Amino acid sequence: MQALTANQVRLGFIGVGAMGSRLVRRLLAHGFKVTVYDKNQSNAEALRANGASVATTPGEVATSADVILSCLTNDAAVRDVYLGPQGIFSTANPGNVVLEMSTISPNASRAVHAAGAQRGVDVLDVAISGSTPAVEQGTITLLAGGDPEVFEASKPIFQAIASQYFLMGPSGAGTSMKLAVNTILGVGMQAIAEGIALGEAEGLDRQRLLTVLAQTAVIPPAHKGKLAKAQRNDYSPQFGVGLMNKDFRLILETAKSSDLRLPATAAAYDVNSAAMEEDPESDISSIIRYMENLVGKVFAQAEERVT
Repeated sequence: MQALTANQVRLGFIGVGAMGSRLVRRLLAHGFKVTVYDKNQSNAEALRANGASVATTPGEVATSADVILSCLTNDAAVRDVYLGPQGIFSTANPGNVVLEMSTISPNASRAVHAAGAQRGVDVLDVAISGSTPAVEQGTITLLAGGDPEVFEASKPIFQAIASQYFLMGPSGAGTSMKLAVNTILGVGMQAIAEGIALGEAEGLDRQRLLTVLAQTAVIPPAHKGKLAKAQRNDYSPQFGVGLMNKDFRLILETAKSSDLRLPATAAAYDVNSAAMEEDPESDISSIIRYMENLVGKVFAQAEERVT
């Protein structure tokens, strides 16, 4: 298979929300011709100004593109876009390539791969590790599963949107790796929130605690920026608490299917769910605020007992 370069292939992109729209802008900036579709048509129309063409159905994207990318919300959305009556595989041509970039279950990735193979369409699951600022900067990491030859041919596309990309194994390996990565992301965020809560309960100054904590070796780069925002009580979403909640569910369901218990992940999921209920539009880091509020409630209860 020859390299999928900007002067040789037309791209289609389905799902142009917060992540997808930024990916499309980078692809357009690197000279790719891109046709876009989104269930919310205004998301797609907004990309006309950047040079994108707009389709009215997923199937229309497939007829106008050689390579189809997608970044969707969940398993059901992916199955509908690819397997539905007006979906990609209803009109895709043999030889098309699909780069499916949603965070979904490995089983859903394998189902899309199998359905594509029946039509002669090559499917890679290409999960994204990184937040929206990383997408804008082109510093995300891509985690792929599928055919090595298709992976190699897709590198010109990967280079336009990512700083590194890895083939993890056969179909489903990319999404499996993404779930492993996000297990660490989510449980790590919970551990940080608990450390902050403990420090404040011990009387440490909040600003100094967060500033110094960010300088220690235990805080990975993905979390340093979140501590800076937490200092300003800014929990606006970069990676939403709801997205992490969905990923926690996927992680625990996938683990259950392998008879694996993940006790720390299950506990982090419970706290994430409570934080999401309080503010569903906030960032994953809002669990810091949730844990701090627990400290405040403990102090208030102690004062009530004294008085």
